[in-house]
Amino acid sequence: MQDEIRIGYNELKSVFYDILCKLGFTNEKAEACATVFANNSLDGVYTHGVNRFPRFVQNVKDGVVIADNEPVKTGGTNALEQWDGQLGPGPLNAMVCTDRAIELAKQNGIACVALANTNHWMRGGAYAWQATKKGFAFICWTNTIANMPAWGAFDSRLGNNPLIMGIPYKDEAIVLDMAISQFSYGAMEKLAMKNKQLEVPGGFNESGEMTKDPQEIIKSNRSLPVGYWKGSGLSLLLDILAAVLSGGKSTSQVTEQKSESALSQVFIAIDLQSLHNFPSINLILNNIITDYHAASPDGSGNAILFPGERVVQTRKQNLVEGIPVNSKVWEQIQSL
Repeated sequence: MQDEIRIGYNELKSVFYDILCKLGFTNEKAEACATVFANNSLDGVYTHGVNRFPRFVQNVKDGVVIADNEPVKTGGTNALEQWDGQLGPGPLNAMVCTDRAIELAKQNGIACVALANTNHWMRGGAYAWQATKKGFAFICWTNTIANMPAWGAFDSRLGNNPLIMGIPYKDEAIVLDMAISQFSYGAMEKLAMKNKQLEVPGGFNESGEMTKDPQEIIKSNRSLPVGYWKGSGLSLLLDILAAVLSGGKSTSQVTEQKSESALSQVFIAIDLQSLHNFPSINLILNNIITDYHAASPDGSGNAILFPGERVVQTRKQNLVEGIPVNSKVWEQIQSL
């Protein structure tokens, strides 16, 4: 059997939906959650789409993710609210809080919704796309289990705490979706499945040496912070703010548990229409991106793309050709 096959978007989403319904999700929640996993896959983020789906199903079976639970507001005032995810499905909790931040931003210009006690949101960029499609600039982040050492430390006490920023651009958006580690664990797992090396060192092996081997980094659980000490500091502050603003758990508290759950997350929406320079924003963005694209290539062959540009290209290709899925992963999903 070939290592990779192409599955149509509708077929993939339908399979996800059927499995989620059998797990006890309501039709509405199964549809929403299946759409998240299918869209992540369509956009080329397979590590938090089709490849991650079996693990999500197992988390539901193990009671880590509680299908029936929904987020509830616990406090806040005006443009700042705190919510409790009640260990419900992470993607659905994040979608609710993104929409709530947008609703509050319409009233206040800018708004922050902080979410405690939630589960893995899968692909953080999905919520920036959700907000930018409605015309809002957006910032969000999450803490994680400890999987990255502070710069100068041996043991992992920091999370790779993904940070996402987005702003509408033309018919799509500019969306930065980055882990604070040089490579996300999902990206490393994907390369490990193909027995491929990283482009640059992405972490440490068990002997403390930097390595390009994703399997060695996964084994040591010691990823490399972006910007070395700068990424280390950024991870720490993201964790602090997520825990303080939400009233939820920090990375160290999450790590004490048996699983990566009860995470803390922050969602910030900005109503661009409330700005006095709103009519000129498109011109400003066009000028910036035109200048960005005019950079002289360095000969490496890497395309000069703004964050999110490759996503749009991949989405169009996968709609036509089908979504590439590892054949073993597809067998595993069908067996569910």
